This record gives sequence, structure tokens and C-alpha cells, in this order.
Amino acid sequence: MFREESTAPILPWNVGNRERPWPARGFPRLPARGAIAYPPAMGTGGVIAASEPHTAVAGTRLLRRGGNAVDAIVAAKLAAAVTELPLTSLGGGGVCIWGNAADGYQVLDFFAVAPGRGVDVPASLDFAPVTVDFGQTTQVFHVGKGAAAVPGQLCGLLELHRRAGRLPLRDVVAPAAAWARDGFPLSPQIATIVGLIAPIARRSPLVARLFLPAGRLPQAGDRLANPDLGDFLHALGEGDADAQLARYETALCEHFGPAHGGLITASDVAAYAPVLREPLRIPFGRHTVLTNPPPAAGGGLIGAGLRVAESLALGREEFLSLEHQLAVAAVLAAVSRLRNADYDRRLHDDPAAIREWVGGACMPTWVELARSLRRENALGATTHISVIDSEGMAAAMTTSNGEGCGHALPGLGIHVNNFLGEEDINPAGFHRLVPGSWMSTMMSPTIVIADERPCFALGSGGSNRIRSAILQALLNLLIYRRPLDEAVNAARLHVEGRQLWFESMGLQAGAAAALGAAWPGATCFEARSIFFGGVNCVGSADGELFGAGDRRRGGVVAIAEP
Repeated sequence: MFREESTAPILPWNVGNRERPWPARGFPRLPARGAIAYPPAMGTGGVIAASEPHTAVAGTRLLRRGGNAVDAIVAAKLAAAVTELPLTSLGGGGVCIWGNAADGYQVLDFFAVAPGRGVDVPASLDFAPVTVDFGQTTQVFHVGKGAAAVPGQLCGLLELHRRAGRLPLRDVVAPAAAWARDGFPLSPQIATIVGLIAPIARRSPLVARLFLPAGRLPQAGDRLANPDLGDFLHALGEGDADAQLARYETALCEHFGPAHGGLITASDVAAYAPVLREPLRIPFGRHTVLTNPPPAAGGGLIGAGLRVAESLALGREEFLSLEHQLAVAAVLAAVSRLRNADYDRRLHDDPAAIREWVGGACMPTWVELARSLRRENALGATTHISVIDSEGMAAAMTTSNGEGCGHALPGLGIHVNNFLGEEDINPAGFHRLVPGSWMSTMMSPTIVIADERPCFALGSGGSNRIRSAILQALLNLLIYRRPLDEAVNAARLHVEGRQLWFESMGLQAGAAAALGAAWPGATCFEARSIFFGGVNCVGSADGELFGAGDRRRGGVVAIAEP
């Protein structure tokens, strides 16, 4: 953890989130209504958790300037588009949940839309598979201009700032624009991810210029820059934002349309608009969990997992014991089975049923499945930012570029997404979505409240592992009542169909062997792995603001002193 002051530099990479951010007494008391009072100050103050130091510092600088949690999270996300370039981009999409006790909570969905209005899929579609190797497992993605969906990230960030930010846009874009123009040192975690997606990074000269400026894979500490993006961001803040948005949209149509092997048309771009949604509300003991609703997939699955865990009365097992690991694996298996049983159709055709399930309606089939399992025994290029400010506003934002399609917008330095090439968000098959369809996502930015006041804001990257990562962090916090750093960084599991992946570090004796016996063919990771996502979480309790970053993805926490 580090504290950002007005003149604080970016810290060296070996200064990470090494401190446990909660006091040794463990789980704090819930904040009593009216218990927190903050003196007047020039800056707002707050805490931010992110996956890269520049990202966190950008947000804290906005807090010190008097911005709120939304100003901070938009500034942090713009910085991430520069310094976390393999994970997120203005050519991608995302979701943000934000709010406070006084004004309530909302979700702005700015994920991608299936392109192709007015055209057929061309025979010369630029669409090809690539394999990402995690060392102990692999995952296949598809890239090329034909993998690019209509992106919503730039529109969404501008809309979010317009709705809830309070500082001028020029202040919000300034940190990202400066790092893009002047350069920044690459963090070890981002350098590793660039290595993973090397086949995509080398796919076109424009993208190779972003990722491999010296003609080789960059190393931690190498200085990267993106002057085209820096100039674009500067113009966005200093000039007419709508004119810059139009410039960006024109480039999408000119370079990613059917004439170039893509599917994005002028009609697609003209029809796109972010969608404001009511959060999915999941009652859970004294807390309520607020997360991303349908048509997104992740929030409902997290809610179903919480319902199953509640029905099984989890929490009596010793943490990281054999019994604990088998119980959590059973819950994750039930969630996986639910995903594979007509769930994706219900996201669009019957979203009310999903709201009823997570709101407390009985799901006996899934509970009984988890009980029977308990008796018997891949790279998600996504990033997450969480903020709580000292005025009581929370914001959680998850964004992604997929892995990127391997092509960028000329003159803008923006690597465009490959959402049409990810199996997890195309369950019916590639290029089967009706043009104009809102694409589903596992992204699940989440706020936990008590008496409508934010206790935690969290989320995760990690493709289809997002649901498992967030669900386990919530179980660790709300059922097993672990300190925040342990809740975020403890050994993690994921279940997909009949396959189990798990981390063994810190497990009690016999737990790893029991998982292997109960799940033949299970894949065991002996150390924390990027495969299991990256949960970044901040909290507020007892007048304190605190946070934890996921060390799987280089997570950091920064506090802005008011």
C-alpha cells in the first residue's frame, strides 16, 4: 500500500501491496449510520485498488484535486488504457457500478454490441485462431478485424463522467495523456502479459509498434510510449469531446468495415449508446450485494453461488481446510452447471427469473447438486478498478479489450477488441449473434452495502474465471470473515463443467490430495496464477478506508490523503 500526495512519484515496482490493510483484529464492525464524519479539506480523499501503480496514482490525484470516486475511476481507467495496454483499451468495453447511500446505486453498461448491420458476413473475413499458453493450461482465442465488436468504452467513460463526475474532463484525462506522450516504465505483471499475447502483439505493424517498440518483447522497467493516443486524449480533454468521439468512430468504420475484413458499419456506430441499468440486488445476511444484471452473465452466476452457499450453511469449515475446499468446489460446480443449463438464453428472454433467483427464490436443483457433489467428495485479458472516496461514494469498474484483435486505429494508437473471437461470450458459436445484439459478459463489478452504505467495492479480470474469483472473495469476506488481504489473495478454485483448476499454496494438509481425488484430472497450480483472475477490492468501516490488490496480477492499493 502507498499513499499518494500531491508531489509523490510513482513508486518502484518492488514496492507492492505488502501490508495487510486491515487491523489485526480481522473483520471490522459494520459502519453505524452517521458514525463517519470527515473534516473539510481541499481534496476529497479516498482509497483505490487497481492492477498497476500508474492506474492507482491517476485516480488518487483526481481525489486530491477534489474529485469524487467517479472522477477518480474514469481517470484511472484512462491511465490503464495507456499503462495496462494488453488488458484494456478505448477500443474495448466495460461496466461500472457506482453510487452512495443518498443517491442510490446504478450500473452503466458500456460493453460491446455485435456488428454487421446491413451487411452479410464477408467470405474474406479476417478471423483466425491463436493459442495463449499459461504454462499449465492453454486457451484458444480468435483475432483479426473480423473479431472486433462495436466497442463502447470511450462512449461509456464520457457518459459516466458526464453523469456523475464533477471535475473538468481536461483534469480527468491529464495523467493518461502525459504518460502516453512522455512514456512510462512497464510493470513486471504487464510485461508478462505482453509475453503471453505475443502472437497477437506481432500481428500488424501498428500493434507491434505499441507493444514491441524495440522490435522485441519488452521487459519490466522498459519505457513505452503511445504518442498518438496521448495527442488524442489531450484533444479529448482540451477541445470538443464530441468531435473527437466522431473522429474515433469514423476511424472504426473506415478500418474495421467489410472492405477490410471486418464487420463494423456506420449504422453500427451510429446506433451504439451505453445503457443505464438497475443493479442486481442479492440479499446476504446483514449485507446486500449489488452487481451487474442481465444481459451480463457474471452477476447472476455470482448471486446463484451466494444463494447455494447460504443454503449449504457454509462457514463452519476451517478456512483452507479439506472441508472448506470441497465445499467451495461444490458451490462452483453448481454455478457451472447452471451456466450450462439454458442460462445464457434466459439472460435475454427471461431476466426477471434471474433476478428472482438471486433475490432469494428457491433454486432446489442447484442446491441439491451442490449437496451431492459435497457428499461425493485460462488468460482473461480484463482489468478492474475499485474506489471509495471519503464522502461515501463507491465505484467499481471492470473493462476489457479481450486480448485485442491484433489491429489498431491509425493515428489514434487504440488497439481494438476481439470480443467476437472469445468463446465464453459467444456460447452459440462465432458470428451467430444478430447484428445490434448487446453482447453478454462475465464482468461483474460489485458493491457490498449495509444500510445502503458501501462496505466493499470489488471486481476482477479473468474471462470465465471472473465469476469464481468474485464469488470466492465474497465468501471469504462475508461468510469466513477473513481480513481483506487474505480474502483477496488466498488460494482460489475454478470449475468449468467436469474440470477443476485450483491453487494449492496455503492449503491445509490433505486438501490438495482430496481435491485431486474428488475431481480426477484436476489441474493444480502450486503458486498464485494469473489464470485465476485479479480481484481488486477497497473497503470502508469504522471510519477507515482500506484496500487489497490481487498479487496474481500485480494489484496495488493507493490512499489519497484529504
